Amino acid sequence: MSNEKKQEYTLKITRANKTQLIVILYEMALTYMAEAEEAYEANNRKEFRQAISRTRGCINELMASLHFEYEIAICILQLYMFVNRELAKAEVRMDITHVDNSVKIIRELLIAYRELSLKDDSLPVMKNAQIIYSGLTYDRKDVLDSLSHSTNRGFRV
Repeated sequence: MSNEKKQEYTLKITRANKTQLIVILYEMALTYMAEAEEAYEANNRKEFRQAISRTRGCINELMASLHFEYEIAICILQLYMFVNRELAKAEVRMDITHVDNSVKIIRELLIAYRELSLKDDSLPVMKNAQIIYSGLTYDRKDVLDSLSHSTNRGFRV
């Protein structure tokens, strides 16, 4: 994942509520699966395995975030377990069809969670995060971001 993409996800995470964090995990998983496909096409086994491993990390985080007091969590867990198995097969066999199967499932779940995130009006999970104002200043080639400086970011001395 490029540094720009990492910064974009970092910014999204600092502003996200619980449902939006799930959406971000799905987006990250899809990004890593796209990287796996690129590595597969380039016949780069090492990068393919790294991308699959990172995708599986996202899936594991999604599994850990399930709330089993709701019945649907069991069904979603089964989907995550299936995706995890497919990714393991892809990693061992260096077979892209298993990644493609996983992409289909994650995309459908992403669509559903994006819809849910529109209805979730809870506050961001991170408190005291720096506020970034974009577009207040410009240079010749790009829009510059500026950070607000807060004296209290949650740390006590």
